[in-house]
Amino acid sequence: MGTRKIRQGLLAVVMAGGLLLTGCSSGGNTDRAVDGSGKERRGTAPMPAPPAPDGQREGSQQDGKERDFAPPADYLSTFALDVDTASYGFARRTLAEGRLPDPATVRPEEFVNSFRQDYPRPEGDGFSVNVDGARTDERGWSLMRVGLATRADASDGERPPAALTFVIDVSGSMAEPGRLDLVKESLGIMTDKLRDDDSIALVTFSDSAEKVLPMTRLGDHRGKVHSAIDAMEPTQSTNLEAGIRTGYDTAVSGRRDGSTNRVVLLSDALANTGETSADGILERISDARREHGITLFGVGVGSDYGDALMERLADKGDGHTTYVSDSEEARKVFCEQLPANIELRARDAKAQVAFDPQTVKQFRLIGYENREVADDDFRDDSVDGGEVGPGHTVTALYAVRMRPGTSGHVATANVRWLDPDSRDPHEESNEIESGDLDGGLWDAGRGLRTAAVAAYFADALRQGTYAQSEPGDPAVRPGTGTGTTTNAPGPMSTSTGSDGSTGSTAWQPLPGAPSLADLARSAEELSSDEDKSLRDLATAVRQADRLTGGYGDGGGGGEDEGEIRTG
Repeated sequence: MGTRKIRQGLLAVVMAGGLLLTGCSSGGNTDRAVDGSGKERRGTAPMPAPPAPDGQREGSQQDGKERDFAPPADYLSTFALDVDTASYGFARRTLAEGRLPDPATVRPEEFVNSFRQDYPRPEGDGFSVNVDGARTDERGWSLMRVGLATRADASDGERPPAALTFVIDVSGSMAEPGRLDLVKESLGIMTDKLRDDDSIALVTFSDSAEKVLPMTRLGDHRGKVHSAIDAMEPTQSTNLEAGIRTGYDTAVSGRRDGSTNRVVLLSDALANTGETSADGILERISDARREHGITLFGVGVGSDYGDALMERLADKGDGHTTYVSDSEEARKVFCEQLPANIELRARDAKAQVAFDPQTVKQFRLIGYENREVADDDFRDDSVDGGEVGPGHTVTALYAVRMRPGTSGHVATANVRWLDPDSRDPHEESNEIESGDLDGGLWDAGRGLRTAAVAAYFADALRQGTYAQSEPGDPAVRPGTGTGTTTNAPGPMSTSTGSDGSTGSTAWQPLPGAPSLADLARSAEELSSDEDKSLRDLATAVRQADRLTGGYGDGGGGGEDEGEIRTG
């Protein structure tokens, strides 16, 4: 195994205690944790200063001491954190049905973040920042992993009561097996597992919305809740706007002092009546989101699923999405994932990675296209970021091409977030050196290899559409050179560097992309009898390999074919 180093920076901040639902018997995320490898270094790295004139780097580093540096704008990459996983779950169901997923529904970061990483956790609230990487099979290119983690709560710890408003789609499309029946089964299980001092409200919607159960403390009223759930039947069209609006009204009117209030949307997100755009729907409940801090957790169901609408609702509704296709996944969501999405460790969390132009020639952020944030907005706390709960890990992968013959500092990874209660800002940072990228990717630790398989798999699934794009198409627009990362799905983004070079806008696979058959073998090697999540990944890759007809066979562009971000 090659030598790599995971460098960790920890900063403990004071944050208010929150909510962890512990009623479900299994507790915690059942996805197998996959470990990072290498040595651990504690400490806080300084944030990069504003860019120096003419891209000159300020400061120096001697004897391993950390220092400030100021990269030019094109060497900054800024994005809001995201812990969604719906894209991967929906892709797995689609492949199992013998169809390739629409490339527009494939978001690599959600594939990668579907697998928990065993990053070191902070001793207090806030984030740990971990950075490592390894060489790909394409000369000059490496994958760099930025891993963020929050502290998990003890499953048996005390928590405030929960006030949960479930907004349930009962439109005609929910009659398909695996939709409303799965939702009802899941809600029934959760009702039995919640504590007596928790409360539930139920709102259903089809062509209109109805509050079928006001906020009700469970206590001795579980039978009443079960009766309301059992009475749900699919009816007419899908007025998602009415459901969301009524759900938030119910959540606000049923707020309990000392409780954590959340709205949980369960739907196939196929809106066809009333306002059907995410922005229009969310505009109607913006006051509830801003004034009361009520976040939205979206649970998608169905083989025909409005992925784009659900994902947009969750991103702009300060929440998260996941997708369920069977009882096992539903139990995991309602007994394990939902608790982790109720309490918050951080609000409006953003990451900014500053690459060093003296050692880095090109870089590309894999995924996070619709979570892009302007570099200048990193410390603007009025700009929306991502919400992160206890025990979460967030992984961002970069393809990085080093300048030949250089060594030393590669990048500084920074994360900024607001305390969920006080809204005070906090930051944490860590750095990575060229020596940390020395090992081979497929000899790396289990965590990095798992993230690589997931990212390469997603990239292959997106290749079918974008491989046909012509330069200049919206899907392959070039970078602007202004410092904001242009991450169109699949293509390599370009910018003009200080040496005057520019690159091609043609779609290319990620550097060093293996064939789907090789990816399946890698996933199988990573899996074990106890590790169902990686066995499922290997199965999905095999299914894609049979369906693609070979377009996912890897073979990224040669060393000089196309630029990503050029210095």
